[in-house]
Amino acid sequence: MSTSPQTFAQRVLAWFARHGRQDLPWQQTPTLYRVWISEIMLQQTQVAVVIPYFERFMGRFPTLPDLAEAPLDAVLAHWSGLGYYARARNLHRAADQIREQHGGRFPTALDQVQALPGIGRSTAGAILSLAAGQCHPILDGNVKRVLARHFGIEGWSGRAEVLAALWRVSEACTPADRAGDYNQAMMDLGATLCTRTRPDCVRCPLSDTCIARSQGRQRELPAPRPRKPLPERATLMLVVINSAGEILLERRPPTGIWGGLWSLPETSAKTEPEQWCQNQMGLPPLRVDMLAPRRHTFTHYSLMIRIAAITVETTPDSIADGEHLRWLSVAQASELGLPAPVRKILLALAR
Repeated sequence: MSTSPQTFAQRVLAWFARHGRQDLPWQQTPTLYRVWISEIMLQQTQVAVVIPYFERFMGRFPTLPDLAEAPLDAVLAHWSGLGYYARARNLHRAADQIREQHGGRFPTALDQVQALPGIGRSTAGAILSLAAGQCHPILDGNVKRVLARHFGIEGWSGRAEVLAALWRVSEACTPADRAGDYNQAMMDLGATLCTRTRPDCVRCPLSDTCIARSQGRQRELPAPRPRKPLPERATLMLVVINSAGEILLERRPPTGIWGGLWSLPETSAKTEPEQWCQNQMGLPPLRVDMLAPRRHTFTHYSLMIRIAAITVETTPDSIADGEHLRWLSVAQASELGLPAPVRKILLALAR
């Protein structure tokens, strides 16, 4: 190591006292429940985006029992737009598990927290250190970046040996006292100064002992994920409008992309809208309008969405309201959990 773990932690904590983020909503009343919700929201999402979602979520589900007793649709509706919807489904499942196995009280043992859906070692350590004052190392994306640069740890963190090396350093540097402040400081340091593309080394409290800076390798460390061409897929989404001006929504399967959310009916991009209408609804459309296509990028592929607005004269009995199909106005639909591109399509249609 380029500096001792004790000195490293002391310098990080001194910087945090002067420059760290200490006024975030979940820091004001840092209960286990509030910190848990914030940590799940912050996975793959920036603080500025999370804050309004967190505040709305807390307004609707202020306690763990409120979350456990709420219908999944309500949880997904308050998550809509944050993406990575498995996080919301796991929150709901975990709340129910806590109610059944821990009497409705968030557990305080690391192994019990890690056993909850959607919580790994780093998230469990963050929750218990920030909300319960326990000493646990963490290793989210920001912390990985700071440690890889400062200690010159080579290789992509997705490789087992690289990840193990990062955990060893994180464990060594996490102080027994004030682990919560230290972990928050490391996350802040990575988010505000040791950023991915333009690190502010001049203001960094660790710059004089940072291997990446001394070697001019800030752009190389940490090593990025090996790049593969992003596959492209295509689909046809159908905005089916009945004589009352209502739109047909379909609940997606509980797992997979947009699992459990309400979406527009979908079919192969090669399908003709008129053919779909005849096959699925048993009647010809009054009118079909092809709208401007949209592209939506996921982590592992890019989706090109063809959009057909189909007007039908009646609401056929075969397509009636039920558990998986609903006719709703745009205003009613906006209250459900919708995938971001579907919400944009409906808003554009409303305008």
